[in-house]
Amino acid sequence: MFSRCVPTVLATAILLVPQSMAAAEDRATFPAAMEAFARRALVRTEAVPGMAVAVVDGQGAIYTGGFGVADVQTGAPVDADTRFYIASATKSVTALAVASLAARGEIDLEAPLSRWSPASGVPAEIADRITLTDLLSHRSGVDNSPIAFRAAFSGDWTPELMWRLTDQTQPREGGAYGAFAYSNAGYNLATVLLEQARGQDWRALVRDEVLGPLGMTETTAFIDEARASGEAVATGHLGLIAGATARSPLQKTDATMQSAGGLISTAHDMALWLEAQINDGRVGGRQALPAGLVASTHAARVSQDTTFGEYVRTGYGLGWQVGRYRDNVLIHHFGNFSGSRAHVSFMPERGLGVAVMVNEDAVAGELADLVANYAYDWFAGLPDIDAVYDAKLDELAARRDRRRAGLAAGLKSRAQRPRTLSLPDAAYVGDYVSLAYGTMSVRPADGRLILSIGVQSAVAENYTDPESLRVELTPLAGEVVAFNLGADGRPAALVYDGERFVRR
Repeated sequence: MFSRCVPTVLATAILLVPQSMAAAEDRATFPAAMEAFARRALVRTEAVPGMAVAVVDGQGAIYTGGFGVADVQTGAPVDADTRFYIASATKSVTALAVASLAARGEIDLEAPLSRWSPASGVPAEIADRITLTDLLSHRSGVDNSPIAFRAAFSGDWTPELMWRLTDQTQPREGGAYGAFAYSNAGYNLATVLLEQARGQDWRALVRDEVLGPLGMTETTAFIDEARASGEAVATGHLGLIAGATARSPLQKTDATMQSAGGLISTAHDMALWLEAQINDGRVGGRQALPAGLVASTHAARVSQDTTFGEYVRTGYGLGWQVGRYRDNVLIHHFGNFSGSRAHVSFMPERGLGVAVMVNEDAVAGELADLVANYAYDWFAGLPDIDAVYDAKLDELAARRDRRRAGLAAGLKSRAQRPRTLSLPDAAYVGDYVSLAYGTMSVRPADGRLILSIGVQSAVAENYTDPESLRVELTPLAGEVVAFNLGADGRPAALVYDGERFVRR
């Protein structure tokens, strides 16, 4: 769409210059432009403490670097080795690992689940039809909320429990077989079944099939391992109040790192990952993964017609969104979770890729996309790019302010709600059990009730419905907990996310 502006008299001469030389000039001048923009971006958006960036072409990394701080409390600076949680961008890695097994003939991506996992609890009418490709491309039409919830949110699980919970697989509400419907559950179910069949969990699978061969030594599925590296680990933050960005109350633990969103990585390793995508498994001049394997995951397995910000999405492959940015094919996957946001993308036709990771996602997480777009537009020669993107930063800052105002207004409004519980708080205190979801505890603290399930915990607020409370077990995701009174007039159960938890 754009081209770098040059005097007309030089046109003929430039045609005689090898493209590699022109590319070399861009590679040399881009880092300074990116650093200047990234620093302006952090100052202008204010809410985001830190950011790491990797920009890559077929020759390898053009730029890797970091800005700001990994944690507002420690003040540790961000650099290219700082560990960031990449959330759902993990799906691309998991899917490639599974595809690697298939390429060696260990599994068949197109075989129904019942053929290779006959002892699972997945109902026969589902297991006889859906395949690993269906699960990894979000076209299976099924869901398993208990497995997905325990894996990503509560962290209350064991391999044996997850295997038993395969019997909770059911048709997805509002979904249909063959239609795209994004969900963590497909990845979680696929890796639970594969672990039982092969005796290897998803962490070892991605390590052996992908991270090891590509030399991604700074990427891990273990929070504790990242902390032991000696490098800074970016903490998720919420920038809800101007000038007072704070740690999110919900942080990832080893127990909630899961196959649909459970990797921590760095700008350096994301550069290797993108180089492998652009070069079909080649990194640093060596064929690290079999030719054809990486490219096979980019092909759409299901269609969609959606947009996300400035991106058009037309399909989904194995762990990758397929779409366009401006006039260019963009293969991409993003991720977010409670104060963390990741953008990972590449343009196969231009041989260019970008990864941006930020540690705030309440009011300004789309900064990751904005920085990535800056890189793509810079190499495309967008005229007046800095003026254009400074205006975009102003727009982002305005959206940030509107979000903060909306969140503050919501908090003020909710504070006026009357109490709708009919009994004293002490009457609701106890443990409430769901065999599928686990145990939700209700405890008193400083004159209020605290509800917790696994690693999640929240102070309850009043809600408008009778016998109900509002909680944010995941920050900014308001949910309702409704108590059911028994024949004796005391709480006998509660309902959360449509599931009934019986008082113990």
